[in-house]
Amino acid sequence: QVHVVESGGGLVQAGGSLRLSCAASGRTFSIYAMGWFRQAPGKEREFVAALTWNGGNTYYADSVKGRFTISRDNAKNTVYLQMNSLKPEDTATYYCAAGRRNWGTTQRAFAYDYWGQGSQVTVSS
Repeated sequence: QVHVVESGGGLVQAGGSLRLSCAASGRTFSIYAMGWFRQAPGKEREFVAALTWNGGNTYYADSVKGRFTISRDNAKNTVYLQMNSLKPEDTATYYCAAGRRNWGTTQRAFAYDYWGQGSQVTVSS
């Protein structure tokens, strides 16, 4: 079992920055990838960014490429999502997830086994 807990959300003006953290605990040695997804009211959950735990390969949605950066601190079992140049359309609940297997993709929700409770990010115009 792996537990993931997000933190760092909040309210920010357009153009500002926020950093989300995702702390993993439990059987972290079994993690293959960790990802961030988001869901805005009335919309489906969408992929934001992901990385492979050991290889450090990173993946981004086109909508955040160049603005968001995913990184990890293996010693702390923590993944970060640095969000810069935020836009009102980035407003959503952000979820961290951990996946145990290589399903050939890190951008689909089915590839992840464990999910956090979500952290609200609100960007005002």
